Amino acid sequence: MKEKYLVVYGKSPGSNFAGYAPDIPGCISAGDTLDEMRAMMREALESHFEVMVEHGEIIPKPTTTQVEFKDEDFDDVEYFVVEHLEVQVPAKHQSRKAIPA
Repeated sequence: MKEKYLVVYGKSPGSNFAGYAPDIPGCISAGDTLDEMRAMMREALESHFEVMVEHGEIIPKPTTTQVEFKDEDFDDVEYFVVEHLEVQVPAKHQSRKAIPA
């Protein structure tokens, strides 16, 4: 099954892109170009989901629809790209129970 998650890519001056998905804390990636960043972020999310399923965790549904930026967010970033990225989500995650904390 596929889902579309909001992702944020930041382009650092003279450097690469870094990206994250607000709905999936701790899942980040980097790439030299925007196209590479998209591919790397897709791979990072799909790998992250596989590990979550292996540990019996529930994969969060995509709920974030917008991101607000503050002036200080631009201190080390030239510009941001925000988009919905379609990724493959393991189908079996729906039947798994979350591990109690």
